[in-house]
Amino acid sequence: MLTNTKTYIAIAVASLLGTMTPALAGPEINTTTGIVTANGKPALGLAVHGYDVVSYFTEGKPVKGDARFAVSQSAATYRFSSQANLDTFKANPAKYEPAYGGFCAYGVSVGAKFDGDPTLWKIVDGKLYLNLDPGIQEEWSKDISGNIKKAEVNWPGIKGKLPSEIK
Repeated sequence: MLTNTKTYIAIAVASLLGTMTPALAGPEINTTTGIVTANGKPALGLAVHGYDVVSYFTEGKPVKGDARFAVSQSAATYRFSSQANLDTFKANPAKYEPAYGGFCAYGVSVGAKFDGDPTLWKIVDGKLYLNLDPGIQEEWSKDISGNIKKAEVNWPGIKGKLPSEIK
């Protein structure tokens, strides 16, 4: 049982560095904006590691998207499993885009940015939330509404920062 938030974050960082496979290679990565280039400008990345964000809502599970059904939105490329899901997304992108740009919801609740794993997800009040790993998701699930409230407070202050810029 972890009782110290800093310890938990350190474990999460170790987990991220040791076990996570990013969607793209680069110095700074997240599931929505992808690579941040050496000059600090975001490069168009693959959102949610290529999973179809509409499928979470319509099929109740993550489904890999297909490059034939893709759209650029919020500095990212979203892929979908069908033309119907692509059309659904285009009609209301804000409904389907993951919270916190695809970063781990628990990480944001503690003021950090960790890549969200598209297979570790939950829809809460119509919004898609991702988590870093199973242990983090378990911790987040202990107080989902409280963690979302904390993340909502933290997000404006870290949204525009690279993960390495957050102290």
